[in-house]
Amino acid sequence: MSELTLLLPQLCLLLSALLILGYNTIFRKSTKLVILTALAVIGSLGSISTAVFLSSSNLQLGSLFGGQLVVDGSSLFFVVIISSVTLLVSIASYDYIGKLGNQAEYYSLLLLAATGMSLMASANSLVIAFIAMELASLPSYALVTYLKTNESSTESGLKYFLIGALSSAIFVYGSSLIYGATGSLGLSAISQSILHSSSISGLLGIGILMVIGGLAFKTTSVPFHFWAPDAYEGAVSPISAFISSASKAAGFILAFRILIEAFPIDVISAIGLDWTLAIQILAVLTMTLGNFAAVLQENVKRMLAYSSIGHAGYVLIGLAALTGSQDALVIGASMMHLMVYGFMNTGAFLFIALAEHWKIGPTFKDYHGLGLKAPVVSVAMTIFLFSLAGLPTGGGFLTKYVLFMAAVGAGFWWLAAIGAINSAVSLYFYSRMVKALWIDQPTSELNISSRGIPLGIYAAIFIATLITILSLPFFSVISNFAMEAATILLS
Repeated sequence: MSELTLLLPQLCLLLSALLILGYNTIFRKSTKLVILTALAVIGSLGSISTAVFLSSSNLQLGSLFGGQLVVDGSSLFFVVIISSVTLLVSIASYDYIGKLGNQAEYYSLLLLAATGMSLMASANSLVIAFIAMELASLPSYALVTYLKTNESSTESGLKYFLIGALSSAIFVYGSSLIYGATGSLGLSAISQSILHSSSISGLLGIGILMVIGGLAFKTTSVPFHFWAPDAYEGAVSPISAFISSASKAAGFILAFRILIEAFPIDVISAIGLDWTLAIQILAVLTMTLGNFAAVLQENVKRMLAYSSIGHAGYVLIGLAALTGSQDALVIGASMMHLMVYGFMNTGAFLFIALAEHWKIGPTFKDYHGLGLKAPVVSVAMTIFLFSLAGLPTGGGFLTKYVLFMAAVGAGFWWLAAIGAINSAVSLYFYSRMVKALWIDQPTSELNISSRGIPLGIYAAIFIATLITILSLPFFSVISNFAMEAATILLS
């Protein structure tokens, strides 16, 4: 019973998904969208509440089911991020899918994917990590192709599935090589096997590289990023927000846990291996390609997709700068950025969802003058974009500052410099969107009043805006939570 108590955040998401399917099965002819949305919202709120309760209670946290799962401060930190994004997407989806079919399936798949992502945060062995990844990925493939009669949606979903299947195969094969080299699949057991052996570096090194490749797909790191722009563009915008924020957070906690716990720097370097060099290369390539590719985009969703890739590069700095002197700070800074990023990036994609509800086109010029027609949400979008760029309109300013300063303190000033340059580049394409909203004159008449007021999307954007703004003056709350999670992960 105590083990199930520690898994309450995941159980809230899972039970909500099952209740939605059960309700739709029993009352198929009279299913109400408001009830489906309410169940999804209740499940997400329950997951957030129980995660916060567990992290602040006196309950004994630790490993479950023979060490296969672990519930600690770091896993609960990421459960809060994943469930918060799921909550915002659930609220916004009420208006977005109101006239579309398969609404119960949509919400149940959303919650099942969130369940898999939250289990990724607690995975303590390579087997459980793979199972959790698949539980998160399979519903995500279906969600991307939710508009099954739309050619772009089905094409992007197929690309997502094929590349996802390849990355899963790479991860599993790498895990099998690690098992062959160490005789273990548990993260702690792998570390102990490496510590007491000095003749396994060749096979183990290939296995580590393949596992990193599988994780790079989940975090949209270069060169495993190709699926992201097409998937984000083809999917309905709430799902684009979900995958780009929640899935990224889940991928990073899995990467943190596997690399830090199974392959500690001091242990792995003793046998002549060092995975930090591979992460440093990934960080530089991901930051640079993501931001410079975003400069060239005319489609707003593709711009945000490449921007999301760039932010994955910033978070990778936390792993790339692990040296032993500033480990807690650099990992904690990456966690802080993921927390704030989850809200400001989700809010930006939900703004696109609102524009699609108003039948506004996908390019920058289609947004010309929208700020005068819808000033409130346009102000929110401006706050999201400037915070993503690192300006002091939200917590993104402080997360980037702490992250870059932590890298400098760890001796990786060049990583911080590349990150700062890429942040300056990102200001160009973010400002381009702000210019389209407030300065450029519309090329055609924007008639949004006849489309009605989508209260769900408005509410989700308002919540995301409020948290993005408050994360600046109340940054200490996020930083304390993140630093505690990082310290537990490194202990």
